[in-house]
Amino acid sequence: MLGDVLLIEDKHRKAGAIIIEEILKRKKDRYTVAISGESGTGKTELAHVIARGLRSHGLFAKPIHIDNFYRILPLERTEWRQNNGIDKVVGYDEYDWKAIYKTIDNFKNRTLNTMPCVDLVTEQVDQLSTDFANVDMLIIDGLYAIKTEGVDLNIFIDINYLDTGKAQKLRGKEPQNEYRMKVLLKEHEMVRDLKVKANIIITRDYQVEVL
Repeated sequence: MLGDVLLIEDKHRKAGAIIIEEILKRKKDRYTVAISGESGTGKTELAHVIARGLRSHGLFAKPIHIDNFYRILPLERTEWRQNNGIDKVVGYDEYDWKAIYKTIDNFKNRTLNTMPCVDLVTEQVDQLSTDFANVDMLIIDGLYAIKTEGVDLNIFIDINYLDTGKAQKLRGKEPQNEYRMKVLLKEHEMVRDLKVKANIIITRDYQVEVL
């Protein structure tokens, strides 16, 4: 996302270093990594740290944020959720999975790809073009990223939305009100179901557990 604020801390760097070593043990051609966790748990920060760290090993990793792939535009999403019922519509089906899989296929085929990119300043959706010819790895981060089929390494950040209140306020992405809390609760329910898919778990104190 354009205009996103990254709050990279030592915990992200330490966890990232361990995960990079694990990736280097497992890596193969067209390797894909997914990072899931609730809002404010550090998914984007971790993806950034891992991608930057892999550069020192001569590998180019491209972070892909699936929050760019919402089917409903940012300026319309709140009203749409409220009109259709938060409990009914918040979840996996809010994302354009066809476009997500197209991006992954283009990465695997080393071709040019165009995908949506949300500008957090204007709340408009731009289009970002990436030539995957020289990209070695794809890092997909997002609430439901490890739901993506065919990913090589799934990372789950095991921290819930109540623990991340401070981080969310610092990032300032969305107002903290009754509507937002209902969304976070529904997302919590959906994200927790994905933990079983993880190969690596980041604990509440940001320790790395390799399964």
